[in-house]
Amino acid sequence: MQIIRFSAKGWRTRFDDGFDEVNVARIADAFAYIWARARPGATVYIGYDTRMAGPRFAGTAARAIAGRGLKAVVSEAPCPTPALGWTVSRDESAVGAIMITASGAPSEYGGISARGADGGPVSEEFYDAAARIVSSAPVDCRGEFTTADIVSPYLENLTTLVDGRAIAQRAPEIVVDAMHGSGRGYLASVLRRLGCRVHEIHGELLADFGGLQPTPVEPWTEVCEHAVRSFGCDAGFALDGDADRLGLVDETGTFVTPHRMVPLVMQHLVEDRNEVGRVVDTYSSSAYVRRQAERLGCPFTAVPMGFSRVYREFIEDDVLIGADEFGGVCMPAHFKERDALITALLLVEMMCVRGQSIAELVAELEEDLGTLHYIRRDMRLDVASIQAFRNILPGLYLPEVCGQRPVGVGHADGLVLRFGDDSWVQLRPSRTEALVRACAEARDVRRAERLAEEACEGALRALP
Repeated sequence: MQIIRFSAKGWRTRFDDGFDEVNVARIADAFAYIWARARPGATVYIGYDTRMAGPRFAGTAARAIAGRGLKAVVSEAPCPTPALGWTVSRDESAVGAIMITASGAPSEYGGISARGADGGPVSEEFYDAAARIVSSAPVDCRGEFTTADIVSPYLENLTTLVDGRAIAQRAPEIVVDAMHGSGRGYLASVLRRLGCRVHEIHGELLADFGGLQPTPVEPWTEVCEHAVRSFGCDAGFALDGDADRLGLVDETGTFVTPHRMVPLVMQHLVEDRNEVGRVVDTYSSSAYVRRQAERLGCPFTAVPMGFSRVYREFIEDDVLIGADEFGGVCMPAHFKERDALITALLLVEMMCVRGQSIAELVAELEEDLGTLHYIRRDMRLDVASIQAFRNILPGLYLPEVCGQRPVGVGHADGLVLRFGDDSWVQLRPSRTEALVRACAEARDVRRAERLAEEACEGALRALP
């Protein structure tokens, strides 16, 4: 039997490399064993995205769950991960949930992850325990399960969280790029109910996503950018495969990076909605987020890369917003997981209550916070070199990069070097591939690129 190794995102692999009913059943059975020991007879929800055989995999997981004496409830249609998490967080009988999704990965990949009773990600300890008890033989899945509409109540709640009158008065015209994922139809319907004029693209149910990778960043957002220009719309929103991360396009058809989108949401929450709290972001995200937190008077916490690290900060009940470096935004008051749909609604509300376009809001942001450019590059290494890099990483130090000495050094998430002008560079080995990711930010693109290039070169020289 295939050895199952979990990451913070659960288990993900290609359909032709082991993502099948046998392994889904083994994993669901391990999750169920843990949940059944903690809360016998509790409810577990199961959701799935629009990938190949999603309902079949969900049914297999549900029967394994029910086989452990738990109540298994399967979504009656493909559902966004936020809808699943929100539903679990509102049901006191629920102990957790399973989502069948590979999120923004290509259609050739399948994935399965667990959610906790609060709708957020389970801990690394949970996955470690599950990995130890995954059956080495096929699991006999004979339990009974029910189905339910878990999306409609979630959508109804979303409409109550923003100023519908302000949105209806302006009636902005929006492009929604569903990227053939599980957000198809849902964000568009909520926006229409609020009075927006909506053009949905890539909304067809295609298991192969029509060759599109459902990741809301360039180049995959280019069709959305073109549609905004063609229709003359006020904004465009692109959803990833399970609708927990958002891509934003302004009225000129220009992609707005997450490093500008997140500070806009922060500004709206604090200045327009009078909300307060701490901001949590990852080390590899933009200094814009920290600058905006300081400007707004919000305490700021940086954590290592990965939303699971952001989530841990929610133990303290003072977080206003948590974000990751890929466009995932979470407002714990809503529930403790990223949600692309509420993020989109808040940005529409911001445009409408301020009477400004996205491009105008971004221009004001840069005027307030200065101009910074963020880049990411991947440095591929052979297996021996990547292991050597991991070995030297805890003591790695580069005394000078691009003629500057760092004023701050961190090793909590790879190597992070920070400089006096708020520029920085990070080198981080991938957890799953033989490559080192280099992220950098500086006042101009060329300097950011040079920081990444010289840091990579310095690291290579340090290898034994």
